[in-house]
Amino acid sequence: MSQATPELDFGAKNIVIGVDEAGRGPLAGPVVAAAVVLNDEIPAGVGDSKAISAKRRAGLDESIRAHCQWAVAVVEPKEIDRINIFQATMEAMTRCVSDLTAQFSGSPSIVLIDGNQTPERRCADWRWPARAIVGGDGIEPVIGAASIVAKEWRDRLMIEAAREHPAYGWERNKGYGTKEHMIALREHGPTSLHRQSFAPVAQATLL
Repeated sequence: MSQATPELDFGAKNIVIGVDEAGRGPLAGPVVAAAVVLNDEIPAGVGDSKAISAKRRAGLDESIRAHCQWAVAVVEPKEIDRINIFQATMEAMTRCVSDLTAQFSGSPSIVLIDGNQTPERRCADWRWPARAIVGGDGIEPVIGAASIVAKEWRDRLMIEAAREHPAYGWERNKGYGTKEHMIALREHGPTSLHRQSFAPVAQATLL
């Protein structure tokens, strides 16, 4: 699943794409990656999504998606189990950048990615110059914007999923292995949205 603004024309501009992911660590739900190109006016307060209040983050997400170019890609739990969470993250990043760049001619000058690794040579479809930046979501506004979009997108998915699976508290823990989630996992077992390849889920399956 992806979303992107249409009809981009980067022309001769020096275009930088920022990429970040949300959801590598949870026991349930997808991993989500976002790619963003900021407009000329950077929304005030853009930064690491984890360091921003939920209310502020939601407002920034709306502003970024309304005024900037962006794309989101989602890799579901079954695919995470099949290819592992690291590769799923690399795939999500590749897909969102592919969706974004498909909307314009030419290539970005650089893709800046939060972390210490890029999908280059790890995903066959990756074809753009890239640089990984540790802590990049707090250093580069374009990565910070991607961090916000990815987290808010995933949070909405988990809140929606919690309506179908109310026992696990996903509207609060977003699929992470909190005490509440672990107790529910032991009592009710895994759902179709749990990552069967993650040890706590695999252990709960055996109970």
